[in-house]
Amino acid sequence: MELKVINTKGQAAASISASDDLFGREYNEALVHQLVTAYQANARSASSKQKGRSEIAKSTRKPWAQKGTGRARSGMASSPLWRGGGKIFPNSPDENYTQKVNRKMYRAGLASIFSQLVREDRLVVVDDLKLEAPKTKLLADKIKSLGFADERILIITDSVDENLYLSARNLPNVLVLEAHQADPVSLVRFNKVLITRNAVAKIEEVLV
Repeated sequence: MELKVINTKGQAAASISASDDLFGREYNEALVHQLVTAYQANARSASSKQKGRSEIAKSTRKPWAQKGTGRARSGMASSPLWRGGGKIFPNSPDENYTQKVNRKMYRAGLASIFSQLVREDRLVVVDDLKLEAPKTKLLADKIKSLGFADERILIITDSVDENLYLSARNLPNVLVLEAHQADPVSLVRFNKVLITRNAVAKIEEVLV
């Protein structure tokens, strides 16, 4: 299939031939959902810790007699049924949230996302994106000249230029990634995906 290419002024420059397997695949919503969920789950860190009843610093003495008081029987104050007692199934820092996604599914899911971006006109191929100096204003002006001033933009390049990376750090709605760093969450989250001509070739090497 053919992808349109624009220059740094936002004008149509030419077109490049791209893989149908990567940019012309049918959208698989269930697979994309599984991919995004697994990616976010694998990024979780088990930092939460709760105490079970054996870890609560309370007396293990029986609060009152088993019979004769008219109250419900009770064994100890660390019971999960009591205020201040231990949790029944406490969170542990050893919790494992990872979900396995095999390589074939991952590649198919990314291809499905890229294809949908093309269909929705959210994927824009640019000749090149390089800056003369690491200045936020230079990048902001370049994005404005491309016609995407008010959009949340993901920029994908074959290799991150240091000036481009440093210029994007102070722009809250812009993220710069190398081609091999493109992840499903970022691709879905941003309104527009600007990808350089060389990055298209690099992504095809990895995913096709």
